[in-house]
Amino acid sequence: MTATIQIAGRPIGADHPPYVICELSGNHNGSLERALAMIDAAAATGCDAIKLQTYTADTLTLPCDGPGFRIEEGPWAGRTLHDLYAEAYTPYEWHDALFERARGRGVTIFSTPFDATAIDLLERLGAPAYKIASFEAVDLPLIARVAACGKPMIISTGLASLAEMGEALETARANGAADVALLHCVSAYPAPIEEANVRTVPDLARRFGVVSGLSDHTPGSAAAVAAVALGAAIVEKHFTLARADGGPDAAFSLEPAEFAGLVRDCKAAWLALGAATYDELGSERAAAGHRRSLYVAADVPAGAPLTNTNVRSVRPGYGLAPKHLVDVLGRRAARDLKFGEPLAWDMLA
Repeated sequence: MTATIQIAGRPIGADHPPYVICELSGNHNGSLERALAMIDAAAATGCDAIKLQTYTADTLTLPCDGPGFRIEEGPWAGRTLHDLYAEAYTPYEWHDALFERARGRGVTIFSTPFDATAIDLLERLGAPAYKIASFEAVDLPLIARVAACGKPMIISTGLASLAEMGEALETARANGAADVALLHCVSAYPAPIEEANVRTVPDLARRFGVVSGLSDHTPGSAAAVAAVALGAAIVEKHFTLARADGGPDAAFSLEPAEFAGLVRDCKAAWLALGAATYDELGSERAAAGHRRSLYVAADVPAGAPLTNTNVRSVRPGYGLAPKHLVDVLGRRAARDLKFGEPLAWDMLA
């Protein structure tokens, strides 16, 4: 039996349709109105959940320009961590409105907390689950504090070693997490498709006995669909109203039409998996008659022999199977046989 978890009553696991999470992150560009519009647009994509990130620049880093605090590579190169997070954060005072809007649209909403103040806020709002970001997978005190809320937890594993993943999982379970899922994640922004390594998704499930999935930073939706085909029960992807509008995560985020396509394709990929079967399927019944079988290819008088000239293997498939041709040739007609008749054993003497 495969592992399952539940978020807001929705079962999640390899035996259920993939749970697609729309990550809003910092693409609101500092506007509550835009953030609310993103909630509306995300809900319209058919996603299963909308996720925020709950922090402030000061709860996440220090206002420092010393070694290590200035980003040297990637889309945020040249900026300090504090400057980036001051732009990207979702203000605490917006959360009530964002949660209310998502719930009004009938979509589950939760968040990634980064410290105790964020957890307290999200608990007050009744968040049904928590996400641990990949860079925080080594912050065992944070994981323990989140786990103590007794909610389902999803942990991204980007940059974490197998040992660190094990420690994070053990800490979550030991401190009261209701359920835990692990998401394979490549912590590059964007991540090159050739490094997606989505075969890691089923390996996580086997190694740790958990629900597994993909937190995807690659362009497009190919990696997510491939992961679902390999058993991913959860797919998380960043979202924006328009990449042209900019935003901290815009370069590796999907626009509404693209995200709707991701949801559709991931759900379709799961449906396509089905089960190993060699039986005739209901949809194939109409096509069954198009296979080859033995037919009378020319009139044959009663008593005349059957030959390659007057019996042929052709479509449709309502006569004897083609494998019987060698047994039929040389036999004699038990009655007059007419051109176009499907051959049957009682037609042979």
